[in-house]
Amino acid sequence: MGLMGSKTVILGGGVTGLSTAYHLARKGCGSIVVLDKGPVGDGSSSRAAGIITALLWSETGVLARKISLQLFRELSEELDGYTFQAVGALNLFDPQSWPERERLLPLYRRCGAPFEVLDADEMRRRWPQLQPRDEFIGLYDPLGGYSEPDEYVPALARRCRELGVEIREHEPATGFVVRSGKVAGVRTARGTIEADAVVSTVYAWTNALLAEAGIRLPVKAVVHQRYVTQPLAAPLAIPAINADPLGGYVRPAAGGRLLFGIETAEREEQRVTELSYHLSSLEAPESLKEDLRRSFTPYVPQLTGVEWEERRLGLLTFSMDGEPIVGPVGGLPGLYVGVAFHSGGFAYNPAAGLLLAELVESGRTGIDIGAFSPDRFDPAEADAYLAETVKQKHVARRRH
Repeated sequence: MGLMGSKTVILGGGVTGLSTAYHLARKGCGSIVVLDKGPVGDGSSSRAAGIITALLWSETGVLARKISLQLFRELSEELDGYTFQAVGALNLFDPQSWPERERLLPLYRRCGAPFEVLDADEMRRRWPQLQPRDEFIGLYDPLGGYSEPDEYVPALARRCRELGVEIREHEPATGFVVRSGKVAGVRTARGTIEADAVVSTVYAWTNALLAEAGIRLPVKAVVHQRYVTQPLAAPLAIPAINADPLGGYVRPAAGGRLLFGIETAEREEQRVTELSYHLSSLEAPESLKEDLRRSFTPYVPQLTGVEWEERRLGLLTFSMDGEPIVGPVGGLPGLYVGVAFHSGGFAYNPAAGLLLAELVESGRTGIDIGAFSPDRFDPAEADAYLAETVKQKHVARRRH
């Protein structure tokens, strides 16, 4: 597309939608409108952990995350009020789970993603405030780190507006305008907006929105729980940690705090069937706070006696094969989607926004993202997947 007179409407003012708008604006791709049913970042983006590592499980994922890591650093210089926290990312494994990840080390070398494999003694030497079990193996990403969503989201939205993006808050999309088999705009409660391209980044609301256009993607949502402590007596000098053997993660947080996340393996998926659904209706057992403390205190002793200050509940979306869904929808030209980033939507967003902007502009991307195509799924298998109800432990475990 890429013409000054063209118009793109982006559905969803979370990090993926804002990132897409930012990259389109940087490319000079005409008029850009972002619609959100609430304020920007009001969905899962403001509830994200913000951890990022490039050490994923597929070549496409690794290459995309390398782009994200570079862009986070560039945005840290460009966006007022935002700093990428380059503390590194440490992925913990027990002896049972390590062989599966160990097989991916040649992939990381081939893709140029730096890493170190650390035993427990080396982890304790580097980060004396951590106490991993003797049998734990650490896979360290020296380029990884984290962002604070409360800094990043408003800073990115502000920059989008400076670049000429129109952000309409509290204006939900209700459907699509289709002419001659092609998307020609969207309908909202305030009227119709004509568009040459529509990009849907509404995450957990994806199928509720796309159903009106006869599109069903094999995407499921599970509840995400994160907790922030009160300020510690002294800040911890630790990396961002994905601790699969403990069923969660931990990272430093603003003001000398710690941020933790914990999964609920037996909890069933959360179905979102209405566009009006809001994450404030989510609930989590109060016992999770103590479950989290019991699981993590042996490895982070400073957690002993610290009180919890904040809890945020969100949703994570997963595709049937665990990989993101990014690209044009073959059955409806002019429509693009960016969804199902597992627990790493925040980590993917700079690259996902760039890739979607490239597709809108020219139909081509700087890396091959065929593995992320919305059209890769067999329709019958997708329908069967959507019909079944799954527990969190049965979706692909993909952390950040």
